Amino acid sequence: MENDVRRSCVDCGVVNCDVQNKSYPPFCLTTHMDKTVKNEAMKEYTGENRKVMQTAAKVEYDGYCVWTRVQETVEFMKRMGYHKIGIATCVGLIQETRELTKILRSHGFEVYGIGCKVGAVAKTEFGIDVDCQKIGNNSCNPILQAKLLNAEGTDLNIVMGLCVGHDSMFYKYSDALVTTLVTKDRVTGHNAVAPLHLANGYYAKLKEE
Repeated sequence: MENDVRRSCVDCGVVNCDVQNKSYPPFCLTTHMDKTVKNEAMKEYTGENRKVMQTAAKVEYDGYCVWTRVQETVEFMKRMGYHKIGIATCVGLIQETRELTKILRSHGFEVYGIGCKVGAVAKTEFGIDVDCQKIGNNSCNPILQAKLLNAEGTDLNIVMGLCVGHDSMFYKYSDALVTTLVTKDRVTGHNAVAPLHLANGYYAKLKEE
């Protein structure tokens, strides 16, 4: 079965795409790439897309290992010339979102936020099993969050801890560019990478045999 795996970057132990001072594995996507696909991608880096890439690179350089993610986000938005910022937040993170709002407003941004339970739609209206109401009667509504922010004409939307899958729906329906500030993980205090750092120790149980 192992031999049937289609290898990709996740299987590479060389990671030579940056320094380029070692040999590449035989399945390397850089050296065995369909140049047509690469060229199609490169053609997309014009106008706003090009500005985003240039601004993101400069923010990374200026704040490397110095600025927090919040600071990087503020700097990125300032340098992009954004003014109206949307926030799609989990209601469980409303306190953190309020603090973020204070920070953003102190920097002159207009902020408009939508909680995940907006519209108060019962889970059963989505055909969700009634048992799921044991942890809350009403469903998250990421498409409605996106549509309400679209109607406000936001320049950039920030995701604050939307559920797995709900965040995907929000990205799909948001007209504005989206960045994620918080990835919700109730078990680890929203430090979603923690189980990966402990994957060979305490969280080895995550690997099914």
